[in-house]
Amino acid sequence: MELTEPTVWSTDRLELGEGLRWVDDRLVLVDLLAGRLLENDGDAPTPLRELRRLDVPLGAVAPVLDRAGEWLAAAGTGVTVLPATGDPVPVADLVGDAPEPTRMNDAVADPHGRFWAGSMTYAMTPGGGTLFRLTPGAEPVPAVTGLTIPNGPAFDATGTTMYLADTPLGQIDRFTVDPATGALSGREPFVRLSPADGGPDGMTLDAAGHLWIALWGGSAVRRYRPDGTLDREIRLPAKQPAGICLGGPGLRRLFIGTARVGLDTPGPADGALLAVDVEVPGLPAAGAGVPTR
Repeated sequence: MELTEPTVWSTDRLELGEGLRWVDDRLVLVDLLAGRLLENDGDAPTPLRELRRLDVPLGAVAPVLDRAGEWLAAAGTGVTVLPATGDPVPVADLVGDAPEPTRMNDAVADPHGRFWAGSMTYAMTPGGGTLFRLTPGAEPVPAVTGLTIPNGPAFDATGTTMYLADTPLGQIDRFTVDPATGALSGREPFVRLSPADGGPDGMTLDAAGHLWIALWGGSAVRRYRPDGTLDREIRLPAKQPAGICLGGPGLRRLFIGTARVGLDTPGPADGALLAVDVEVPGLPAAGAGVPTR
């Protein structure tokens, strides 16, 4: 089955479809505000299966290294382990004592087993967001501060380059990452978007080092070359693409989570999971080690 145009991939309509990952030959994603962890086989359009439902927002998960069936999750005001069975196990409360109501948003593991998780205020206060780095055996570190709504980050195959979006500002920056410590340096502007383009939300890199970006409010996803020039845009039947990943056969199926939240009159595909096949494959999803409690 070759998908030459964006195709609705499930009957579900999510409030906020985010945090897409291709793990163990299946697609995993969240309905963020509803606190739901979901999966889909990825090889045919099927209803989404619910793996977990939390009583707090669930931003994204990464598989726990060497612990089959377990997930490290950015959830509520911190990071939690979701074991294969049993109750969630809190690991770190990162923003529970913030001066205004704050929650975790997007998160991802890098190729060296670190977990990077962003926070944002519910009021979307400028400067109220932080990207945290969680390293196994170490305390959490606020790696990038002064953000509004951090999304991503996305890492290259070696884990030495990181892209980070600040959605309402239309900004994506690129950082150099020390593979041994995770320390960031060399921050530079990568892409600057206008409000008419939409806000950069979920991101993923492909095997050629090009960056795919979901454009919240822009009804599109874009692929950018490593020099920051636009390579391709795919228009979508949904207004608010939020999460994105490459998976499926040969890691060449681009999956896109979309959102209905905030839309007065959602269209038929708003909130749907979408899929389209592309030429260049993605990178395998990285796993995370569990940080010190």
